[in-house]
Amino acid sequence: MALFDENVTVVPAPRRRRSRGTQVGLWALVVALVTLLALTFLPTSYVIEQPGPVYNTLGTVQTSDGETVPLIEVAGAPTYETSGALDLLTVQVAGSPERRPSWFELAMAWFDPSRAIVPIESVFPSGVTSEERSEVNAALMVDSQAEATAAALTELGYDVGTAETVYSVGEGSAADGVLVAGDVIVAVGGQDVADVQQIRDLVQDADGAAVAIDILRDGTPMTVSLTPAFDSESDAWLIGVTLTTEYDFPVDVTIQLDNVGGPSAGMMFALGIMDVMTPDQLNGGAEVAGTGTITADGVVGAIGGIRQKLWGALNAGAEYFLAPDSNCDEVAGNVPGDLQVFAVATLDDALAALDAIRTDADLSALPTCG
Repeated sequence: MALFDENVTVVPAPRRRRSRGTQVGLWALVVALVTLLALTFLPTSYVIEQPGPVYNTLGTVQTSDGETVPLIEVAGAPTYETSGALDLLTVQVAGSPERRPSWFELAMAWFDPSRAIVPIESVFPSGVTSEERSEVNAALMVDSQAEATAAALTELGYDVGTAETVYSVGEGSAADGVLVAGDVIVAVGGQDVADVQQIRDLVQDADGAAVAIDILRDGTPMTVSLTPAFDSESDAWLIGVTLTTEYDFPVDVTIQLDNVGGPSAGMMFALGIMDVMTPDQLNGGAEVAGTGTITADGVVGAIGGIRQKLWGALNAGAEYFLAPDSNCDEVAGNVPGDLQVFAVATLDDALAALDAIRTDADLSALPTCG
């Protein structure tokens, strides 16, 4: 019995022709996929800010040599055991002028609340090399540590001496060829100066007239004269120098933290120094994080990337966060998880918040960011 008739020809069913709309849709899909693939590799004009490493100022860090050392060391004064954490936060930047994030990477960051997309110029200004940027950030970190030490020791009752020192001189500026790095400014226009702001004010008061500046150069007193130049952008008279405050500390405080720049850890440095030098634990053993610049007289200032730092604190296990009140507009409505955030304007405000945490006081009475 034959299963097939060899004399019968099987004709396949005619293939249904795709409609015009289907063809257009398929081509549109192909074009979209090709475009998406191209965008994945095309460079952009943005970088991504994201939470960076978290450092406990009461803990230890590894040096560039691989040695584990206390982040804060104090010599010449009694020190005490600490517990818990007083964390400082950092922000990492994904991308650089040489290696810019792709559009695909930006899209992924867009849906991550812990990350922010910012113009590349806001992080890497044009005309400034990566080396110059690193040098500036390193100088800001050194200055921040000095200001934090001055604030902490002053709060603890120590007398701290100061000297306003020329850090760098702008090429072609009014001070070029007159002042040099390392000069200590003692007086301006015959008036003794105590801080950088007073120097600025005295230069402005001269209103463009030549000013006499008393300095110490390698320990030798001398008087120089220069004529400030008016800067329309800042609407101010400038002599064209970058100044740094050098302190005469009665206690030797060493802060060891490699590969971190900028001034935003100042407040946490100050709190860490005070905790190491205070019999009672300032934080009561709690996990506290925070951020903010600080001046020698204890004023806490705003910082950048605070939303990423809030996420960094939460991920590190912090229960409480001390934020500059001048950053509250960025904090309000953006606090992740159950992190409790308190607003501080001064070192005293931060100490009051820590005291409330340590003593289990009513935390609802502390200032917040709304």
